[in-house]
Amino acid sequence: MAKIDKIYAAVDDFGLITSSEAAELGMSNAEMVQQAAMGKLERVGRGVYRMPIWPSQKGAPYAIAVKCAGKGALLYGESVIALLELAPTDPTKLWIAIPKRTRRNLGPGTHLVQTSSISPIWIEGVPCQPVAEAISSAIATIGPQRAIQAAREALRQGLISKPEMTEIEKRCKNL
Repeated sequence: MAKIDKIYAAVDDFGLITSSEAAELGMSNAEMVQQAAMGKLERVGRGVYRMPIWPSQKGAPYAIAVKCAGKGALLYGESVIALLELAPTDPTKLWIAIPKRTRRNLGPGTHLVQTSSISPIWIEGVPCQPVAEAISSAIATIGPQRAIQAAREALRQGLISKPEMTEIEKRCKNL
């Protein structure tokens, strides 16, 4: 089996693979760059590559941002609400939680929040902060009214429970 075939077999749900994941499969950074130059991979971020034949997906920008942020990163706050389309959000902002400090520049509008206490859940193939926690975290950025709107929609979709909804409403009223 050729190395590129191993890479293709190891990509995630969005056709993404990091250079460190590729290294575990025996492909060096130089070989990854060569594969990208030949069009077999597409560089989408520092150390992150995508299969060019992978179909476009709605959650791909979120998955790419999380992958570029590094190991243990996950979608956070307002960005979880945006991924699930629970309420209107600012499309120019992307919130990513990271377990340890990083110096990576993920571009304008990308906000990194350092936290190690979040147990991720997977939403549409993207590691995310749990929905109720994400809505609570986003109150400061989207405002109490939109947070309650997002919580009501999440409750309607079965993404949060009634006690979680009540807690979010309490937090919004205390602001």
